[in-house]
Amino acid sequence: MEVLAQNHVAVLGKLKANLESCILGKGDEITLLLTAMLAGGHVLLEDVPGTGKTVLIKALASSIQGQFRRIQCNPDLLPTDITGVSIYHPKDERFIFRPGPIMTNILLVDEINRATTKTQSALLEAMEESHITVDGELHELPSPFLMLATQNPIDFEGTYMLPEAQLDRFMMKLSLGYPDEVTEQRMIFSQSKVHPLNLLEPVLDTAGVLDMQSQVRDIHIDEAVAAYLVSITRFTREHSSVFLGASPRATLSLVLASKAFAFLSGRDYVIPDDIKYLAPFVLGHRILLHSEARLDGASVTSVLRSIFEQVRVPVRLEK
Repeated sequence: MEVLAQNHVAVLGKLKANLESCILGKGDEITLLLTAMLAGGHVLLEDVPGTGKTVLIKALASSIQGQFRRIQCNPDLLPTDITGVSIYHPKDERFIFRPGPIMTNILLVDEINRATTKTQSALLEAMEESHITVDGELHELPSPFLMLATQNPIDFEGTYMLPEAQLDRFMMKLSLGYPDEVTEQRMIFSQSKVHPLNLLEPVLDTAGVLDMQSQVRDIHIDEAVAAYLVSITRFTREHSSVFLGASPRATLSLVLASKAFAFLSGRDYVIPDDIKYLAPFVLGHRILLHSEARLDGASVTSVLRSIFEQVRVPVRLEK
């Protein structure tokens, strides 16, 4: 099959370089973030404070000339603080919708697990259907719309567990982690005078992102490769250590993510290695293990590893 147009590969290369200039040593994580963006999926970033989550998201918004807004979650946050509210205008004698911060291209929901479950649920409609309903009226979100939520894995006081229904709406769950020693030394000099974020220049615009998202959906996936993907997600529901396996939504998310990853790699077709690489990030947060399995030392990573070993990889026979 023919490789993708070189101009798209070049633009995506520049976009990745833009982000890597702000977040050093995290090339794989940046590739995964761009994969989610091209697939039209949302991302949950679970990490300790100070690892560069906010900088990465701001860099992405600047690089695609997208509107960026941030919601700082806390127990006092109301659903209307996110979606907006209808306010009565006496002069016009009618209600006027005042949009909330969710009306944007790139939305950072900081410390999402600090918001109450009622407030968290206000995001469900937007994440799945790209619109919100306020006072019975439907309001479409800007396009593209990408939500990136962060949560601190070590903070439990004053936090609320994300419900499974909301976790399932995140295409990927990522963690940046600490940089290595050499990279941390490079950071000292890269930010000594001015932060790289202030020097970023846009690489493309939101129309370009929408065009690429459209092309991602046209990426070819062979029937044998699709069957391999489905076998993996179905196996998560049948594994003896698993209490709750990946949903059909997870299957569709893995398909789109695999297509986007192939697009990023300059291919117009999906290969099994795309699926194996992405599965832990797409399926991992959707799988719940039995408590007995966890006590025996099982983890989501080990379960997925055993599934990969048992599901037969399709092989293309040469004629």
